[in-house]
Amino acid sequence: MENLYIYMLVALGLLAVADLVVGVSNDAVNFLNSAIGSKAVPVKTIMIVASTGLILGAVFSSGMMEIAREGIMNPAMFNFNEIMIIFMAVMIADILLLDFFNSVGMPTSTTVSIVFDLLGASVAMALIKVYSLDGTFEDVFNYINTEKATQIIFGILLSVVIAFSVGSFVQYIARTLLSFRFQEHGNWVNVLMGGIAASAITYFIIIKGLKGVSFIDVTTLDFIKNNTFIILVGNLAFWMAFSALLIGLFKVNIYKFIILIGTFALALAFAGNDLVNFVGVPIAAWQSFEVWEASGVSATAFSMGSLASEVPTPTLLLVFSGIIMVVTLWLSKKSRYVTQTEINLSREGDAKERFEPNYLSRVIVRSAVALSSVYKFVLPNSIQEKINKRFEKENANISVKENTELPAFDLVRASINLIVSSILIAAATSMKLPLSTTYVTFMVAMGTSLADRAWNNETAVYRVAGVLNVIAGWFLTAIMAFVVAGLLAFIMYVGGPIAIGILLLIAVILIVRSSISFTKKMNSNKSSDRLQTSESSSIQGVIHESADNIANVVKRGNKIYSNAINGLALQDLSLLKKNGKQIAKLSSEVDELRDNIFYFIKNLDESSIAASNFYIHILAYLQDIVQSLEYISRVSYKHVNNNHKKLKFNQIKELREIDTRFDTFFNDTQDAFESRSFKQIGVIIGRKEEILGLVASKIQKQVGRTRSEETSPKNTTLYFSLLLETKDLLNATMNLLEEYHKSHDASVKPARLVSSSEEEE
Repeated sequence: MENLYIYMLVALGLLAVADLVVGVSNDAVNFLNSAIGSKAVPVKTIMIVASTGLILGAVFSSGMMEIAREGIMNPAMFNFNEIMIIFMAVMIADILLLDFFNSVGMPTSTTVSIVFDLLGASVAMALIKVYSLDGTFEDVFNYINTEKATQIIFGILLSVVIAFSVGSFVQYIARTLLSFRFQEHGNWVNVLMGGIAASAITYFIIIKGLKGVSFIDVTTLDFIKNNTFIILVGNLAFWMAFSALLIGLFKVNIYKFIILIGTFALALAFAGNDLVNFVGVPIAAWQSFEVWEASGVSATAFSMGSLASEVPTPTLLLVFSGIIMVVTLWLSKKSRYVTQTEINLSREGDAKERFEPNYLSRVIVRSAVALSSVYKFVLPNSIQEKINKRFEKENANISVKENTELPAFDLVRASINLIVSSILIAAATSMKLPLSTTYVTFMVAMGTSLADRAWNNETAVYRVAGVLNVIAGWFLTAIMAFVVAGLLAFIMYVGGPIAIGILLLIAVILIVRSSISFTKKMNSNKSSDRLQTSESSSIQGVIHESADNIANVVKRGNKIYSNAINGLALQDLSLLKKNGKQIAKLSSEVDELRDNIFYFIKNLDESSIAASNFYIHILAYLQDIVQSLEYISRVSYKHVNNNHKKLKFNQIKELREIDTRFDTFFNDTQDAFESRSFKQIGVIIGRKEEILGLVASKIQKQVGRTRSEETSPKNTTLYFSLLLETKDLLNATMNLLEEYHKSHDASVKPARLVSSSEEEE
């Protein structure tokens, strides 16, 4: 039996490493988003500063792992074998949950995850014990520390409201005073800003980052607590003098300095205080094993009341954990994906929106607009004009692609994000409120973006929907953690060592599969097959740039059409389902091109306005092509998914005949555009009637079959739908080719005329 627990400890150790990786991937957003979003300094510098904070935070980490030992459960009520099952269930559930949120790019709270994992597993084990002892449901509360869970839920609600409100207020005041031309102010303003920011962040490091450090005694902590005001005043004086020195003597941009020390502070606090979320449970399991092994009592009879006592964590383990966190920070693609979510939600101007509007987001935006109208009515126009000038921005009419390449926000907003987050977390710590670093940093970033007018009429409904999705994800984390950990604990208790082994194997398979899926997703986003927005300002430039997109759509459309026919012929539901995803992706890319029309027209030269008409028509025809493909793909999937009768042999044969003819048509079109053989387009257009005639003949044949031999209304409806939509697909493609052929000829004729006149001279 002892060997079983040794194997479990080894598994928990490996799970701890995996949990560190997925945990850092999730929480990197807390200390990276302000620096990366503002592009204050090179990313490598940001990573070095954050890595230093992580290492020091891990080394200075609290030696006590109270949450894992007795923060959620009453360990004296459980025996050693039960505690080990709880810990194993918690670690598996935690890794799977955090990896899931990382894969979808949603920041969540590792604190909530571990707390509700522990709560769920402990409740499940408590229910098993109560049931075996013929107790009542009320007896479960003797095993659980319900107060902690209540505090966490209260902390979620409190942090959401306070962080968002304070972030909005401070950013509005800061922007009103500094404006977007903050670098034009005198040095005294920068000195004051540097002093306030640096002193606030330093105080945050002292109160939050070093709280509970093993080598700092109680006397020192009491001194800091009793002399807080003196420390703050001394801090402010020192940092103002230091800021004056940096600005006056070394010509340093004080905002970049603020962002760097803020990033260091949050990374330090994260490693110093959240490390327990990743390694606390395995370390508690290891120390439990040592106590049990020395007792000589059987695992099923040894009470774990000793877990309630304070046991320091070996420094070597903390250093090792810090190294893993730093390596993960540098190598994890998922951490960048999670960070990208928060940065895009707070980005200045337009960006590709990840989240679709929902009812609640629309209601919130309408309510905000109504409140704004009241504000405008009360405030005098002269004051409104002065305030609006402070919020005037540059780069108002740039494309989504160009906007994405710029900093998501400026140095002032990045600094406010870090200052407000630091102060709120430090204040909450001093008042012993269980606020999560994730909640505070995220909601402050959202509040500052709102106050900075980054959420305008064009983007607000999407950004609010994104915030609501993230907040809902936090609550979903708690529910999923509770349920999954509880279920795993029950399975392990009932199934014993075999169940534990199977669950570990499943966890490994799921994580590997998630990693592979995520890599494919990232590669897909970088694929050269993606449609590209036109950036040329001349008609000839737009014609040549559009050629690649047309070739792309024709190539992918050909494959989608063939897959729909093949999937229908073979009754292959999996192929049709994948086909639906492909057409959805293509449709999304075409929509992105249409969304960029405003910026495309704005950037055109006065002499090239004709390019806008061409571009608009090309996009309209691409949209028609995609809509026809969507319909064909959808009805094919629906027919097979509903288990309707398979199409008859003659129908399948005719559809394949059309598909073969379309394959030649699409391949010729693709080759013409890829090779820029624009004369070949005229030849392809000349085959229009031939292909239309082929489709029309199949329609006529089906009419005859319907009158004489067809017995399935569903088959008849499907077949006519496919043929008619195929006809629409052909017409849309031909219209596009004709538009392209006409515009290309018109664009090269003036050049030919000029060339001829020069030869005559």
